Amino acid sequence: MRAFCVRTFSFYKEVFFISKEAPQLNGEIRDKEVRVITSDGEQLGIMSAKDAQHEADKRGQDLVKIAPQAKPPVVKIMDYSKFRYEQAKREKENRKKQKTVETKEIRLSLNIDIGDFNTKANQAKKFLSKGDKLKVSIRLRGREMAHSDIGISTMERFAAALGEEINVDKAPKLEGRQILMFLSSKQGK
Repeated sequence: MRAFCVRTFSFYKEVFFISKEAPQLNGEIRDKEVRVITSDGEQLGIMSAKDAQHEADKRGQDLVKIAPQAKPPVVKIMDYSKFRYEQAKREKENRKKQKTVETKEIRLSLNIDIGDFNTKANQAKKFLSKGDKLKVSIRLRGREMAHSDIGISTMERFAAALGEEINVDKAPKLEGRQILMFLSSKQGK
């Protein structure tokens, strides 16, 4: 049985977890009876684990338990290393196809000048055009906490400056000493 050990440092206990990723192979299969399927999909019927292992050895392949919860468990005679290679290839291909959306952050200040404001707005447009999500924040320090309404109006002005092609996912809201707002592009690249 494949298992790995984890030691917890507080009590020095050993805890065993049966790995769900790796199926049982060849000699690890200890069931009395198993349903055997060949690599072509042909059913050989129900037989003892020893007979199934003997059949797999005769064909020069591995015996892999593919459905342990079934009654009796289902095993397949296949080339396990080839199966793992093809599975890794499929997973790599799937990772290539998926697009990760990054969250970029832009920090404004409570008393931002018009030049800096326009520069930050242009940078935000560039991020949103690439398909990234945007987190806009204003950190309030000291007496600025008394003027959080100015910060919220600055955030609303920032969202308006970006134009109509953006979605406000989360409206400006005071959270602790920060005002946060989340934006994304409507086109959804």
